[in-house]
Amino acid sequence: MAFSLRYFEIHSFAVPGQPHSGNPAGVVLMDDFLSDSELLGIANSNNLSETAFIVPRAEDCWHLRWFTPAVEVDLCGHATFAAGAVVLEEGLVTGRTAAFDTRSGRLAVSRDSKGDGYAMDLPMIAFEPTAKSAAIEAALGLDTAPQAVFDVTRIHGARYQMWVMADEAAVRLAEPDHGSLRALETNIILTAPGETTDFVSRFFAPTSGVDEDPVTGSAHCTLAPYWGERLDKVRLSARQIGPRPGALDVAPKSGRVTLYGHAPRYLEGRISV
Repeated sequence: MAFSLRYFEIHSFAVPGQPHSGNPAGVVLMDDFLSDSELLGIANSNNLSETAFIVPRAEDCWHLRWFTPAVEVDLCGHATFAAGAVVLEEGLVTGRTAAFDTRSGRLAVSRDSKGDGYAMDLPMIAFEPTAKSAAIEAALGLDTAPQAVFDVTRIHGARYQMWVMADEAAVRLAEPDHGSLRALETNIILTAPGETTDFVSRFFAPTSGVDEDPVTGSAHCTLAPYWGERLDKVRLSARQIGPRPGALDVAPKSGRVTLYGHAPRYLEGRISV
């Protein structure tokens, strides 16, 4: 028997005043989760980097799961941000904060007390120095060598590294071979000091079904503590500078990262399944 579900597309971490920026995320409101195959089918049909599925659990609290078009993932920042914006804007939250129980523990989204956007609490993701791989360097299409390379705690079930470049141009001009990165089973955060912000980044996740993600919340769970320590700052401005840019602030503290940004609604409707 066919039925329909409320659906929203939110552009998380959009650049204020710049249409068609930020990272599109689907948000599906449900009374109960459908089968995994149905959830994956919806995410595949949406064809966005992530779709968030949320089911009420208690007052101001929801169960939350994330799917790319190919797999379920363990953490997705921008889709959590989008889910928080939806329930807050729809009047489904009695207080100021929406809580989500996930594979990565309890996450929270609230209205930004100092602006018209939102604030999201996520766990820091650890990293440690590692040797540079010539194969990965070739696959990234870099014109210059990195200053440092770090292994990052696995996210999305994939191998994950952060490559630190000398300047913003090196990040902007990278031309990765996504097929080679997929064959190497490696997702990459590429980052450098910013020209007008504290730091910039791009994120390539071909092993998770997303060649380049526009604005990646989970990547900033590693970027924030790295740049916070390097620049000795408690709140930093960040831009993700791929083909579809995004903007956010980050504040690392005590094993957590708060991400601040905007989440404009692009569309709403119903999905028939």
